[in-house]
Amino acid sequence: MPLLMLDLDNTLVDRDAAFRSALAEFLTDHGLPPTDVSWLTALDGDGYTPRAEVAAAMTARYGPRVPARAIHAVLDHGAADRVALPPLTRAALVRAREAGLTPLVVTNGRTAQQTEKLRRTGLTALVDGWAISEAVGHRKPDPGIFHAAAAGRSLHDAWMIGDAPRADIGGAQALGLRTVWVTRGRTWREPDFAPTLTADDVVEAIDAVLRAQP
Repeated sequence: MPLLMLDLDNTLVDRDAAFRSALAEFLTDHGLPPTDVSWLTALDGDGYTPRAEVAAAMTARYGPRVPARAIHAVLDHGAADRVALPPLTRAALVRAREAGLTPLVVTNGRTAQQTEKLRRTGLTALVDGWAISEAVGHRKPDPGIFHAAAAGRSLHDAWMIGDAPRADIGGAQALGLRTVWVTRGRTWREPDFAPTLTADDVVEAIDAVLRAQP
């Protein structure tokens, strides 16, 4: 059964929307300007900015007005407590399994937060396994995390779906996987490699993989 590897944040779930919601509540609770949501989301960088850097910048900006525990709470739990799996995405994963694919989640991030997202959304019952970078000791695009997700299964005919050009697409292609880039309205800008296919969202991406199956 061919493997179908999928990124979690901003691919299977809208992590950024969940985090923005948490940030808006954080700002309101502490009497801070609601327009700071833009600064905070830019600082966060789609979750790729190290948490220690984000916390330090927030502490420097908000000083004694905001307890350190409140900053760490929104960073540690804000997105994980709010993510949801859209029904159309759930249905697409079911179609993939029924078509004979083996869906696996491959995600960078901290074990506690990413595991909570998988549990909260019900993905634990919809995929055949997952690899979280903190747990396995490798971050995309390192090949180690893809091998950890495969857990000894063949990568022959495997696919990777994700939104991050280098981490998801570049990392997977280096191992010979076919890929689908979830554009999120962006234009591809990497000159050295390109995805096998592109899609507007993960549902379209999964259906593209299904059409490409022999």
